[in-house]
Amino acid sequence: MTNFKPLTLCFFLQAVLVMISIPTSHCRTFPSNDEKLIENTCKKTPNYNVCLQSLKANPGSSGSDVTGLAQIMVKVMKAKANDALNKIHELQKVGTGHKQQRALSSCADKYKAILIGDIPQATEALQKGDPKFAEDGANDAANEATYCESDFSGKSPLTKQNNAMHDVSAVTASIVRLLL
Repeated sequence: MTNFKPLTLCFFLQAVLVMISIPTSHCRTFPSNDEKLIENTCKKTPNYNVCLQSLKANPGSSGSDVTGLAQIMVKVMKAKANDALNKIHELQKVGTGHKQQRALSSCADKYKAILIGDIPQATEALQKGDPKFAEDGANDAANEATYCESDFSGKSPLTKQNNAMHDVSAVTASIVRLLL
């Protein structure tokens, strides 16, 4: 029986060594209540991945309620609209055909409408506790991006930006709808 003590001790020490050497990234952790709120909210949107990526990229989402998450998404909408408008200005400087220049000008007007009208409307409505107007602003922004895409006959040079704007706006509208 005494022969088993050193062998048992050896196995015990190996087990401890293995447990210590396992990186914490391999350990299962349970999501916090903040993460659960974000995940549950994103599951109720048309694009779970866009929602999750957008909210988790913002440190302010931790500790936010649904209204706070909606406000963060409106800020993401603003960033996407500015990205698209910058791309439009770059393309206008390059100089393309008359038809494409006309479509770019139309898209610029649409994105300016998003930045000047839809986003301030959504922001103010959320601040005042009137989610219906915030939802309308987000839906309008999604529509403007779709209309911009359709301004081009054939291949649009703004497909990436228009899709991003549409998706973020649709997610925002879905989150705001949870407040109704």
